[in-house]
Amino acid sequence: MPCQSSEKLNEVVIEAKKFTKYGKVADYIPALKKANPNDLSVAIYQPDGTCISAGDIKKKFTLQSISKVITLALALIDCGEKFVFKKVGYEPTGDPFNSIVKLELNNPSKPLNPMINAGALAVTHMIKGHSIEDRFIRILTFVQELAGNSNVAYSQEVAKSEFESSFLNRSLCYFMKQHGIINEDVEELLDLYTKQCAIEMDCLDLARIGLVFAMNGVEPTTKKRIMPAEVARICKTFMVTCGMYNASGEFAVRVGIPAKSGVSGGIIGAIPHRFGLGIFGPALDEKGNSIAGLKLLEILSTKYSLSMF
Repeated sequence: MPCQSSEKLNEVVIEAKKFTKYGKVADYIPALKKANPNDLSVAIYQPDGTCISAGDIKKKFTLQSISKVITLALALIDCGEKFVFKKVGYEPTGDPFNSIVKLELNNPSKPLNPMINAGALAVTHMIKGHSIEDRFIRILTFVQELAGNSNVAYSQEVAKSEFESSFLNRSLCYFMKQHGIINEDVEELLDLYTKQCAIEMDCLDLARIGLVFAMNGVEPTTKKRIMPAEVARICKTFMVTCGMYNASGEFAVRVGIPAKSGVSGGIIGAIPHRFGLGIFGPALDEKGNSIAGLKLLEILSTKYSLSMF
């Protein structure tokens, strides 16, 4: 079923788009600098298979940190909750997503949560497979299944650009390797992680993934269970507490939905039992979140009482 353009949703996009001028696109990954900072689009996918949208929802972008939620789900399926959280903590952090500070201060020295870079790298390390290629195919296949789209692929250009500029992530990996959180070759893990972050899709694909989380792991139109309900619950909880980097507390107050952002400008939303939401707006605020995407969600949450709280 094609996604229908919505006049009411378009009015919200026009209002939120005014804020793009206050943000800027990510530039520390060279390939992401090419994005148009004025872009803003949204798709909302509902359990009956209908979809409404506004903006150019077919414009593709890479998942970046949104992939952290998906690999967490796969790692929980592969290894179980007890094993995963032996290596990664549950707690939010007030530090930037790429900070090394808490790794040095904590004892035992493990990442505070799976949504910061150190935690996400530790989670990706847990994905099972006989090789890097095998593990990436498992991640990509899982993403395709969640999105209901076997054509979802990854951007080789973004993956290469990210791999070549991942000096801070290398530092995080070596620190964790010293403390026994990871035990594989750092360059191989970074190759896998940067490909995971470079998986590319549009707003509709992202909204479909959000809907599976919203419906506790079931794709409602096919009734197929893609992940256990408990895995979906854990992932949504982290989306609420840690999904918007170190702006998660304010986001919980202003918007109050499970969501996860990425520095490409994507945001996934999973409104429990109601719908999945995919946003793309590459102009970022100082925390690394889509500045107009946040405003769009704030308007929608206020207008339609979306907050869980």
